[in-house]
Amino acid sequence: MGSIQLSEVTKAFPKSAAAAVDRVSLEIADGEFLVLVGPSGCGKSTLLRMIAGIETVSSGQILIDGADATHALPKERDIAMVFQNYALYPHMTVAENLHFALKLRRMPKAERNERVAEVMRMLRLEELEKRRPGQLSGGQRQRVAMGRAMVREPAAFLMDEPLSNLDAKLRVAMRSELARLHDRLGVTTVYVTHDQIEAMTLGQRVAVLKDGVLQQVGAPTELFHRPRNIFVAAFIGSPTINLVEAEVADGALRFAGHAIPVPTEVNLERGARVIVGIRPSDLELVEFADASLPRISARLEVVENLGSEIHGIFPVDAPRVEVEAVRKAAAGEGEAGDEQLLADERTLFTASLAARRPLQPGERIDLALDTSRLQFFDPESGLALAAGSRSAPQVMSSREESHV
Repeated sequence: MGSIQLSEVTKAFPKSAAAAVDRVSLEIADGEFLVLVGPSGCGKSTLLRMIAGIETVSSGQILIDGADATHALPKERDIAMVFQNYALYPHMTVAENLHFALKLRRMPKAERNERVAEVMRMLRLEELEKRRPGQLSGGQRQRVAMGRAMVREPAAFLMDEPLSNLDAKLRVAMRSELARLHDRLGVTTVYVTHDQIEAMTLGQRVAVLKDGVLQQVGAPTELFHRPRNIFVAAFIGSPTINLVEAEVADGALRFAGHAIPVPTEVNLERGARVIVGIRPSDLELVEFADASLPRISARLEVVENLGSEIHGIFPVDAPRVEVEAVRKAAAGEGEAGDEQLLADERTLFTASLAARRPLQPGERIDLALDTSRLQFFDPESGLALAAGSRSAPQVMSSREESHV
């Protein structure tokens, strides 16, 4: 068993104006793979370190398998942590690194050898057993770090950005490896990352943090299609969601010279101003789309050909949505392209299009828009408007609202 329950967990550092982690409550089921995601400095690693017992808790409670572990020492928590920098003993071979923790536990040699051999087979480390960490690649070191955690057979794994030091191609391979290992072992795993793609592909559930406050927790598809606020909408999804302020008039959303019919399942008050979120994947070239869908015209400024898909970036003649959460969310992705777009004060949209025909910068195109997938937010609070009425924000506590 490896359930973890956090109740109003807070961490306040001396001389810091705001809490690094602010009253986070979260239940992680036995065997679940939960990802903590958010921009740098949002408190996700601090929260993980408190679960591990490496960091003390200022207030609140941590239960592991129903037992109070709030002030328990790390060695008393039956958890194993995998760090970003691998934390391997450089003077030991791969086999010695895996044996070490079991030796400290005074495990009988025969049982120790059997367990290490099994883990080495599982992680394909047999040919590396006599090498030292300095002789290994980044991916191999990460597998050894995983193996050292696995041989202990803990109640839970805690992983702090374990793939961030790997190149892009190896990260993709290791993501698949981690997913397969979790399916095979079924051990509770809490995984920290700032990379929302990792979060979406690995997590059975994803918890999004901002400024130490838990913004939303749910399945990846829930966060993508039903974000609780603009921060979650902007952080989850790549390319980032397109946002524009629109006015409701005569049954249409009006912005930048466009009039898009209000979806039939949505009741927006006449004259209301809302922020509309349009996922790049919900735009399509009209010649390949349903003829009944409304359309917007665009003149492409930048065309990014990714092989199987094309990202077309174009300006929209509308004021930029000035929501602090949006700027922080996009900056948190850490991509050079995002930083360039953030420096541009115009409203820029991205369309993620299937590579069905070539596109060129400067080309004028018509794009069909799937209005059934539009997302709506209150322009004052940044909160998502409740499904159905869309006339009032979803209820959120004052503490949560202050962090949007």
